Amino acid sequence: MADRLPTSYFQKHNAVHLARLLLGKTLVRKFPDGRELRAQITETEAYFGTDDLASHARKGRTARTELMFGEGGFVYVYLIYGRYWLLNIVTGKAGQPEAVLIRGLNTVSGPGRIGNLLELDRSFYGEDLGISERLWMEDTVLEGEISAGPRVGVDYAGEVWKNMPWRFVLISATS
Repeated sequence: MADRLPTSYFQKHNAVHLARLLLGKTLVRKFPDGRELRAQITETEAYFGTDDLASHARKGRTARTELMFGEGGFVYVYLIYGRYWLLNIVTGKAGQPEAVLIRGLNTVSGPGRIGNLLELDRSFYGEDLGISERLWMEDTVLEGEISAGPRVGVDYAGEVWKNMPWRFVLISATS
């Protein structure tokens, strides 16, 4: 078993850098019934500060985004379409709202599907990845190349922000 990534790991890097670094890491979910799911992270997307018009932080501090303004290493989940909880990891230093959306795993693709697979809900909001007994990341690396491209589903942010090359995909060496 690989080492768990400590909370401080997520505080050392901004969202764009960490989005690349998380590719190949192992996401672990321990369910209440004792089952454990382990999957490699294969796709991420970065959201960077209040100027980023695709980020929830663009509207400043709200009850929903308060966690993004804190230190990195905590889970930021939110509900979309009334049925999908999306998994984001807060990054960087307090006061600089940044997060990385987990978009793909080697077992499933799509942030809504990931939320369903992990059985996420509101209770994960604010979960500390460094000490959580139900969700954490381990320091593993997959071989392969990384491609970067525009983020998905953020047309509302305008041409500049929707086309930021802040979506990262791990392309397996065996593909």
